[in-house]
Amino acid sequence: MIWIEDIHKRFEDNHVLKGITHRFEPGKTNLIIGRSGAGKTVLLKILVGLITPTSGKVWYDNTDFFSLNKKERRAIRMEVGMLFQASALFDSMTVEENIRFPLDMFTNWTRREKTDRVNYCLERVSLAGVNDKFPSEISGGMQKRVGIARAIVLSPKYLFCDEPNSGLDPKTAIVIDELIKSITYEHQITTIINTHDMNSVMEIGDNIALLYNGELAWTGNKSEVLASDNEILQDFIFASPFLQRLRSAALAKGHQS
Repeated sequence: MIWIEDIHKRFEDNHVLKGITHRFEPGKTNLIIGRSGAGKTVLLKILVGLITPTSGKVWYDNTDFFSLNKKERRAIRMEVGMLFQASALFDSMTVEENIRFPLDMFTNWTRREKTDRVNYCLERVSLAGVNDKFPSEISGGMQKRVGIARAIVLSPKYLFCDEPNSGLDPKTAIVIDELIKSITYEHQITTIINTHDMNSVMEIGDNIALLYNGELAWTGNKSEVLASDNEILQDFIFASPFLQRLRSAALAKGHQS
């Protein structure tokens, strides 16, 4: 579990985050949504520890992250997996070398142990046998799956995903969503996803936090989205005509029952 308490962040005169308090649950896909400029990326960077909040606390289970020294923070970071928006694979490394990179940095495992773990992670993301390929030789969707394999290679307790479906076609995006969800459930990971993809919201949104102008405007889950009367959520979620029709149909069905 990760819990944030009264998080504020200022950049000189720009008050980006204004007292955010929220709980990110283990074994669930926790989504952060909101328009551009709402503060999603800043919040995610604070959660990962890349940015220090102006005030407030970030708790990893019962540990106040920003009260720790460098060595203590490193121990927590070893339990963190990160899936970047653009996969962030090393072009000069093979798929196997990319996935093995965290193991080389943080473990004293033998080469055989590392290879076995890499192969397991590749099988888990349905990419067995692509070890010797370079990122440029595989598709964007496959690169995202390699990114997931690298993110889970250290068996993380916490998984952060920054716009995991960015640049993907709808069918591949669904595959990535389902993969993230299944890994989260299987290993009871605290997974936090920064996204603007409404398909992800409606399909895997176990715990959703909507940011608006740096404030927490709404929380809930995917089953509560369509029925919510929160105007900020409605304006954000139902911007597309398709979702407006979907919501109208859901409300009409509810009235009939």
